[in-house]
Amino acid sequence: MSSEMKEPICLISNDSEGRLCVQDDAKAVLDKITQPVVVVSVVGLYRTGKSYLMNRLAGQQTGFALGSTIESKTKGIWMWCVPHPSKPGHTLVLLDTEGLGDVDKGDEKHDTWIFCLAVLLSSTLVYNSLGVIDNHALEKLHYVTELTENIRVKAHGSDEDDAAEFMRVFPTFIWAVRDFTLQLIKDGQDITADQYLEGALQLKPGHSKQIEQYNLPRRCLRSFFAERRCFVFPRPAKDSDLRRMEELTEDDLDLTFREQAEVFCSYIFTNSKPKTVTGGRTLTGAVLGSLADVYVEAIRSGSVPCLENAVETLALIQNGRAVDQAVEAYMSQLFKDLRLPVDPTELSHIHSAAEKHAVEVFIKSSFNDSEQTAQMELMRRIQSEYESFSIQNQEECLNECRSVLEQIFSPLEEALAEGVFMQSGGYQEYRDTLSAHTQEYRERTGSRIMSEEVLSQYLKEKEMFAKTILLTDQSLTEADKRMEEERLHREHLQQKQKALEEQNRLQEQVFEDQKRTYEEHLNQLLERMERESERAREDNERVLDAKLKEQRALLEQGFRDKADSMQKEIDRLKGEMKNNDESKRSTLSTVVETVGTAVGLVMPGFLSKAFGIGASLLSRWL
Repeated sequence: MSSEMKEPICLISNDSEGRLCVQDDAKAVLDKITQPVVVVSVVGLYRTGKSYLMNRLAGQQTGFALGSTIESKTKGIWMWCVPHPSKPGHTLVLLDTEGLGDVDKGDEKHDTWIFCLAVLLSSTLVYNSLGVIDNHALEKLHYVTELTENIRVKAHGSDEDDAAEFMRVFPTFIWAVRDFTLQLIKDGQDITADQYLEGALQLKPGHSKQIEQYNLPRRCLRSFFAERRCFVFPRPAKDSDLRRMEELTEDDLDLTFREQAEVFCSYIFTNSKPKTVTGGRTLTGAVLGSLADVYVEAIRSGSVPCLENAVETLALIQNGRAVDQAVEAYMSQLFKDLRLPVDPTELSHIHSAAEKHAVEVFIKSSFNDSEQTAQMELMRRIQSEYESFSIQNQEECLNECRSVLEQIFSPLEEALAEGVFMQSGGYQEYRDTLSAHTQEYRERTGSRIMSEEVLSQYLKEKEMFAKTILLTDQSLTEADKRMEEERLHREHLQQKQKALEEQNRLQEQVFEDQKRTYEEHLNQLLERMERESERAREDNERVLDAKLKEQRALLEQGFRDKADSMQKEIDRLKGEMKNNDESKRSTLSTVVETVGTAVGLVMPGFLSKAFGIGASLLSRWL
């Protein structure tokens, strides 16, 4: 489910004590979004036109407050969720942040946390500034130098020298330069905006305090953000029109500005990826809302937000909810299509469709269920509900068959009560009547499950009547009676066999249901793990490419020692990627074994078969 909003709402603001807090109404909006979210945040100094860019991304002229005075208009972090224009099944979440550096606010730490939250929550971070990218502009971006002090990747150990860990989870960084009036020319050659940015991020050689201060923001941007892009925008309109930007039509805007804005939006729509956390786990809107809660709560408590702890906390929050939502989806689908009594095969098909839907809901909503405990709980609850429905269906079938039997055999019961068959030739009349009623009963009940069981019980009850009538029938010889008793015994065995075949059919259906349940859960689990593994691999490759690019840049700029030092990190990354590929089969095999063992607890007797089926399914992913 996606959630389309007509206008932005506040996601994070300050409470009465001046502490950050997540707004309940915004959280409620995110809770309804079960699709993956592409999160684009914009940060920058106040009064630099951040909100206008976000309105363009939302496809609207108005929405995020623009303002026309020196006052900072946006407070906290505001959110606008819209259907993604080029990624079906995804929601675009736009986050417009409070302007940084507002002198009237005078709270530097508050600005730092706003910047950190934008980094932590987004998959693409847009830094908006005016004029040019020079040392002054980079000094204003000092927040990036404080990231390692205010964000931790791992719960234990030090992150300060492990830039690769930050690179894996940090968003794409886009520098949007507004009111840009220079020509993109260097050494007489045209350059791109990206080359302009990378040129501005070049390091100075030397070790003086001034040089270290000059290099620090540049080194942080190069070390923390694997993907960096730059877009430059001319002034959007005449000075006299800038105060009424919300009223301007497209024709009122500068043509070059419009063209650049179109290129910028197109890049965001095409290249911004769904938000993930450690391990390539993709976030839905509901998980994003919980993530915001976790980070803000850490800040409120005086702690440093930690990504590893956040993932564990999200799993606790999200997986119980995911199980409940999936069971609710199962029950809703089942009740929609179910009218008891039904043939077990039909009930099985209805159950299968409902379970498939439930597992899809669970897979979308669950998070970091690494031990598959939540999924096994879902399997147990669905199996319990299905067994309950199956028992109820059998009772309904029994009652229906008994009702049909009573209607058909009531004349026979009346005749028995009146002693109609207790006469010479009465046994044959009884047999004919019983046979005719039995045939009519089978025609009426068809292959309805439990019909033979009900008939068997009835015929067993009538055995003594049949023997009494047989013994008192004077028209039969002793030999005839013995032959008839043998025939009755054969019919009794045949009827027991029919009832047994009926039960066997039920057992076979139970096994097929269990097999389908196991395959459905395991298949979707392996699919999700494959997606996460692929995304983690992409993140690792992105980091490795960035490190190799940075190493080449360092060599070109004469920093051989730093380039040589980086080789160790590059070799470690390559080793990790190789080990990850080699451990994939082991990890998937462990999951199959874990699910197989757990399914034995949910569905006793199925365990020995589960591993064979699991091995067959596993082969598809390796």
